[in-house]
Amino acid sequence: MKKITIILSAVLLSLTLTSCVKEILNGDPYTSFTKSNYFTSETNVELYANYFYNEWSGYGNSGSYGSFYFPTLSDNQTPTGYTEWNFTSVSATNSTWNSCYTEIRRANILLEALPGIESMSAAAKANWEGIARLYRAWQHYCLVRTFGDCYWVDHALDVTDEDILFGPRQDRDGIMDKVLEDLNFAVANISYNANSRTAYNNAVAQAIKSEICLYEGTFCKYRSAADGQKAADESRATRFLGECKTASQAIMNNSNYALSSDYKAVYNSFDLANSAATKEMIMYKKYVQGVLSHSTIDYTCGSTQTNGMTKDAFDSYLFLDGNCLANTKLNKNDHGRVEPWIGGKNPYADDRQWNIDISEVLAVRDPRLGMQIDDVLLYPGVGYKRYGLGAEATSSTGYGVQKFDNPAFTNATLRNSIGGAETDAPIFWLGNVILNYAEACAETGDNAGAVNAVNMLRDRVGMPHLTSSPAADPKNNMGVSNLIWEVRRERRVELMFDNNDRYWCMIRWHQLDKLDQTKYPDQCRGAWVGDFEHAKMDVDANGYIITLNGKTGRQYDPRQYLAPIPSGQIDLNPAIGQNYGW
Repeated sequence: MKKITIILSAVLLSLTLTSCVKEILNGDPYTSFTKSNYFTSETNVELYANYFYNEWSGYGNSGSYGSFYFPTLSDNQTPTGYTEWNFTSVSATNSTWNSCYTEIRRANILLEALPGIESMSAAAKANWEGIARLYRAWQHYCLVRTFGDCYWVDHALDVTDEDILFGPRQDRDGIMDKVLEDLNFAVANISYNANSRTAYNNAVAQAIKSEICLYEGTFCKYRSAADGQKAADESRATRFLGECKTASQAIMNNSNYALSSDYKAVYNSFDLANSAATKEMIMYKKYVQGVLSHSTIDYTCGSTQTNGMTKDAFDSYLFLDGNCLANTKLNKNDHGRVEPWIGGKNPYADDRQWNIDISEVLAVRDPRLGMQIDDVLLYPGVGYKRYGLGAEATSSTGYGVQKFDNPAFTNATLRNSIGGAETDAPIFWLGNVILNYAEACAETGDNAGAVNAVNMLRDRVGMPHLTSSPAADPKNNMGVSNLIWEVRRERRVELMFDNNDRYWCMIRWHQLDKLDQTKYPDQCRGAWVGDFEHAKMDVDANGYIITLNGKTGRQYDPRQYLAPIPSGQIDLNPAIGQNYGW
């Protein structure tokens, strides 16, 4: 309750500070909060900075969508029909543009206030400056990966800042160099809450640096001038990937953190402070029933059709012999076993209703697949009550997402209600950092480092080790080495449905064309259901669900690497220009 009070207070303070511009310019009225009369103690600084936690959506708040499960613009998930590109035309506004610059201003207000707080020690000021600069770095990173060239803002803007308010955008590489400066300052100076798993601390700064530097390093390695971007820059890529390795190793070598023996506990724990996954958490979002809860579980098993895993994703999982679909000696069959109604008494008048059990299919594949989807198909005409609770669910592809669910959540009403779930959400965790490290190693020729990191994750789920010379996979269509392909596969299956990671990977690997559904139709296919009369959806000639619902599907356009600059911003400042293709 204290933290919620703090967050609400910070919201009110921020609104006061940013809306009373006229009063601030004319002097400090005794009846209003201003920078000079509010920032007088470290307590008030902490109160203000608590707003920075709102950045992390986790599993969402009440009925709002979080960053897990809900994003479907990738080859991992699909609704019925398909997910269109984020932008098909230039809009007047963009929430990312607006919110990021709002939050940058929030950070800069704190940075400008800190030097004048006489009651704070130098170490305390350095800590809070590190947190503010970390937050500012994250916001600029979100702007750059979305829009490319934008504006670096290191102070609270006023009407005299004509170079930013009316000038052209700045080069995205230069901005990311300044982001790295902020990150390095944060890593060097944040010293509070070293043992916390819910607060900003040095490990959180290292985790954020790890993610941002992996993105920048791989983006610069693979970008192409042919798509309206700058040419690839190998030396820049190497520099940022080296920074990623350094930040990742700092966490991997920190005894506060260790991989959980229970992969699923990372995602479905009711209390990550006392869980099998506690030591894996770097930062998590706490949910408490009646205070702050979410709807992620409801949307994966409720009466509204869920977004299922694609056949493309399903086929990407290795088999228990460590081989891909093309090379395995194990049973490749993906046809489930047709069984009488598994969920109990058949609720339908038509006695031809059946379930399709895929437990034998899952039994020979990477165990993470069986931890992420149901072992029974659920689709229009044949729903399924997971754990026998709540609503009867159906999936767009037949594969139901159960990664975030927990059989201990036995309150069916809450489980299938908007904002009824209280499982905690990971924000930054060790498994993700290990993947960052593995990829940075593979991309810079440190094959042994990449292999060792991947095998840490494989050991957790009992998969055979990756070798430095893996066999070729005929599905490797990204133009990369066999090792890099396998590292990317590991990231895909480990982080399935997480934080829109797959979409941003396709951006930074320069592989967005692989999301063209007319060329890669398995993104619009689901499970095998045969030609049974109970299959109330489109199926192809081989009996696999087709989700397109009569539509053509998503087609690639290179302009999608960057979002369009909002037309409203161009109206205010024509010098801002527009991105390639828009």
